[in-house]
Amino acid sequence: MKIGSLALVCVGILLQGALLRAGETTADKVKRALSAAPPAIAKSAKVADMDEKGNMTVLREGTNGFTCFPGHVGVIGDVPMCADGPSMQWIHDLMDHKPKPTNTTPGLIYMLAGGTDWSASDPFATSGTPIKEPPHWMIMWPFDPKTTGLPTTAKQTGTWIMYAGTPWAHLMINQHP
Repeated sequence: MKIGSLALVCVGILLQGALLRAGETTADKVKRALSAAPPAIAKSAKVADMDEKGNMTVLREGTNGFTCFPGHVGVIGDVPMCADGPSMQWIHDLMDHKPKPTNTTPGLIYMLAGGTDWSASDPFATSGTPIKEPPHWMIMWPFDPKTTGLPTTAKQTGTWIMYAGTPWAHLMINQHP
């Protein structure tokens, strides 16, 4: 009888945790999304939730041209971030598997809550050993390691080029701005 009761308690705890995650409030998502940006950006940024197809649901309107996303807890590569207009174009082009980004000016993305990704070299990787990224911000523009002299391997400090050698290369600047 005690083992059966313990099993029921454990099942109850697991179900309660699942219900809490499923019942995440809009306020929780907005708070997590805004944690990705510096306060001066966060205070006037739009906040939106994005599904795996790139469809957005606006959670809060904004006025400064940045859109912040809460990401989805526990999903590799789907972390809180805050992006400007050119970066939004870059993100949609990547999601659509275009041959290269179509933004015509550099973009800026903040991930000050840190992040994860499947690869530092393959922008389309969906499995493997995930990399953990410290708080950082990114310049979304094709940087070439040959002309910049910057490293191309994931680092926990300093600046490096992610996805080097692909049209999706961009600067990773591991620090708070």
